[in-house]
Amino acid sequence: MDPDFESIYERAERLYDDKKYEEAEKIYLDLLGRSPHGYADIFNKLGLIANQRGRLEDAARYFRKAINLNPQYTEASLNLIVTYNDLGKFEDARQVFSKATTVARSGETTIDPYIMGKLANEHSKLGDQYRILGLQKEALEEYNKALALKPGLVDVITKIGAIKMEEGLLDEAVNLFLMAKDKNPKYIPVFINLGITYYKKGLLDKALKEWGKAKEIDPSVREVEVYLSLARREKRPFD
Repeated sequence: MDPDFESIYERAERLYDDKKYEEAEKIYLDLLGRSPHGYADIFNKLGLIANQRGRLEDAARYFRKAINLNPQYTEASLNLIVTYNDLGKFEDARQVFSKATTVARSGETTIDPYIMGKLANEHSKLGDQYRILGLQKEALEEYNKALALKPGLVDVITKIGAIKMEEGLLDEAVNLFLMAKDKNPKYIPVFINLGITYYKKGLLDKALKEWGKAKEIDPSVREVEVYLSLARREKRPFD
């Protein structure tokens, strides 16, 4: 890299780190004018600045350019995924997911565990979107992709269990909730859902035990007290 180019680039980086985005953006654009091909990192930074300033379409365009220059640039892929989600372009986000996770699983490069975790989180969030829309099959696919990238995510295992419960697959749901509870004995949602599943199976004592444990962990969770009250009166609100 040309020494002059490098010193200017380092100045832009300092401005970016100091959140002086407008000044940094001008310098990044000037640097691109000096290079006929551009640099993936500069396009990524311009995308982050555009996203920060609410110019989502510009941000997506910059991230795509970064990825075109370096298809293994996982951070740029992740930023593009987030931007597409913000734009409501969920199918575009899904396609970027697919490409990014292929790279993440390949032996051609080593992906930072932090990036893997963020990719898994984006899969989980997309799964949540599908679930809100009632697309349970698609939601399960995204949740399973999240677990493939980062096994042992208790919240994701619990979400899968909740879908199984809603589908009437109660034994599968119980197994998933027990797995999640074993990984995190203080994760309240798993106790609540396991209690509901036991209640659906007619196992009132087991349901009361799970909800009672949730109340011990955090007495302020209102829904736990509601479930306990309903169960004690032997009502069946979940059928």
